[in-house]
Amino acid sequence: MKSASRMNPSPKAGGATYPLRHRMERAIWNVVWLLLGIWTPTPLHAWRRMLVRLFGGRISETAKIYPGVKIWYPPNLEMHDYACLGPGVTCYCMDNITLGPFALVSQGAHLCAGTHDVDDPDFALVTKPIRVESHAWVAADAFVGPGVTVHAYAVLGARAVTMKDLEEQTIYAGNPAKRLRMRASAVEVLGRGR
Repeated sequence: MKSASRMNPSPKAGGATYPLRHRMERAIWNVVWLLLGIWTPTPLHAWRRMLVRLFGGRISETAKIYPGVKIWYPPNLEMHDYACLGPGVTCYCMDNITLGPFALVSQGAHLCAGTHDVDDPDFALVTKPIRVESHAWVAADAFVGPGVTVHAYAVLGARAVTMKDLEEQTIYAGNPAKRLRMRASAVEVLGRGR
């Protein structure tokens, strides 16, 4: 007789976290994106938007998805007007990832909406949504962890890492990301009383 762990292994032992249908949808998406999307020339934003929408993504007509972007599960991605995923961005949308109007995620950045409970013996998956609000910028090679909100007009500097929310109109850098200062344009706006 097989032990329970061999019949229904935990994720730590290689067991499936998602049902078969979900895994099949992702497999089909990966094949389609590999063959028809990820390598396409830069100007073909409309084509890439269409592919992501076909698989359930909620993508504005003016949003831009550059070549090389990796999208784990399109139904969990929402991009508002003029939002942008730059070349080579990893959008690990195990939970919802939302980019507000004019939000910019630069080349090589990583938005990671999933992790594991290190205190759980089964190493259970934990997912939390990410929001990059209007006019916020996640710079090149930066990492945004699960459950983080990058508030409006905030900046996460190149190669910075954040596991906590970033305040509105504030610049952060480093690992872990530390607050540097307000954005100059924000200081001017605040000085005029908005």
